[in-house]
Amino acid sequence: MSEDVVKGDRPVDSVPEHGHRNLGIALALISMAQLMVVLDGTVVNIALPHIKDALGFTDATLTWVVNAYALAFGGLLLLGGRMGDILGRRKVFIFGVVLFGVASFIGGIAQSESVLLASRILQGVAAAAASPNALALITTTFPAGKERNRAMGVYAAMSGAGAAVGLILGGALTELSWRWTFFINTPIGLIVAVLAFRYLGESARQKGKFDLPGAITGTVGLTALVYGLTRAGSEGWGDALTLAFIIGGVALIGVFLLIEARSRHALMPFRILANRTRGVSFFVMLIVGAAMFSMFYFLGIFVQMIMGYSAIVTGLAFLPFSVGIVVAAQVASTLIARMDPRWISGAGGLFVAAGMFGFSRLAVDSTYVTDLLPFILLLSFGMGLIFVPLTLTAVSGVADEDSGVGSAVLNTVQQIGGAIGLALLGTVSTNAIKDKFTSLAPELQKAAEAGQSPEQLEQLKNQFTAVATTHGFTRAFLWSTFLALGSAIITLIGLSVKHKDLAGDGKAPVHIG
Repeated sequence: MSEDVVKGDRPVDSVPEHGHRNLGIALALISMAQLMVVLDGTVVNIALPHIKDALGFTDATLTWVVNAYALAFGGLLLLGGRMGDILGRRKVFIFGVVLFGVASFIGGIAQSESVLLASRILQGVAAAAASPNALALITTTFPAGKERNRAMGVYAAMSGAGAAVGLILGGALTELSWRWTFFINTPIGLIVAVLAFRYLGESARQKGKFDLPGAITGTVGLTALVYGLTRAGSEGWGDALTLAFIIGGVALIGVFLLIEARSRHALMPFRILANRTRGVSFFVMLIVGAAMFSMFYFLGIFVQMIMGYSAIVTGLAFLPFSVGIVVAAQVASTLIARMDPRWISGAGGLFVAAGMFGFSRLAVDSTYVTDLLPFILLLSFGMGLIFVPLTLTAVSGVADEDSGVGSAVLNTVQQIGGAIGLALLGTVSTNAIKDKFTSLAPELQKAAEAGQSPEQLEQLKNQFTAVATTHGFTRAFLWSTFLALGSAIITLIGLSVKHKDLAGDGKAPVHIG
């Protein structure tokens, strides 16, 4: 009998609830897939200059190598979660990791801008199918309580460390060829897909339909909004087309919310957000996503452009972040059994704010050991303390039929927060760089009038560029500090759930109010 045949309301190859015999292997497969999906958001960052030279990207179009993936991923996550609920989570998960491997191979062999961008969009679509169903498979495979908390700790560590691991891999692989930043995903995706058939059980299918109008309006609206915010950095806030994209994006997002409020098969049922604990968790994750995306973007460029590090050394410079976030995630998964999540995540927000403030003090002559490493460790530890409790509170209490879409909302807000945050902070940075360079321009003019040689003028211009760039980046880090402080305050005030409410009885999901 086909594995798609359903007996009662459960597929015949389903694993009975919390009866999986290979929990360790199941967790390894889910975590490997999640790591692959998350790290791809940053693995190409270091390779961007090489991609630009090889395929002829301009400074303006190069940003879309990152944005195409992030927007497709974030915009379609809700649809991916609902597909898992209706078609079966294992099936959609496997489809996602296979498609991710294929899309990565296409990106690796790309010979033009259009092919590479198409592969990035396809990667985002694949990630939107795989990622929410990976988390949903944890909630349906592991019993509530100690085992699920431990599994969530590993999952959260993969989610949090994936971005930093991506930078490390990006540096190492770029030394070989930028194409390997894509090729590396293909064997991983195919191996996970093959083993998933054996070690992951299928979930019961839920009745429902796909909310395509919601998916289209939400994704297009988000893309227009992010494009408008990004364009404001180069064209200014008063530019007519900039305002048109921002207003149009906000309007489409409004239409999306209206569709979701009235649809019987909404991608984002409002009952998911009605719970105060989940609402606060989602909102804080939105803010944290903005801070984290921006940190990797600006710090990655600063280390290469200002400090002069090579690609592989830049990747290695982020290794302490990976270690710190994994250690902190394990600490948080232990503390959550006896401490309310607000105190753990709130403390994490303060650590993140301290790290961001440290970065806001960077200068052109900053050193790694003194000016970067302490704050990388602070930031990573804070992120680890945030991810585990908020991952648990964001999915706890979601009805079984909504576990896929509930997981997707958590991932969606991280991607949306990252995209919007990077667009806004990028504009802040760009404007600050322009203002600083304008203030330094008279000095360059004086040097020219004093008769300095072209070589001396070029050297002075490069120095001024480094000063202006550093100034712009530190302004972005300062705003990220405020974001992190805001997330800590919101967590401490708004997250009222108790740690005992997350323990469960080992038999069913816990509903928290």
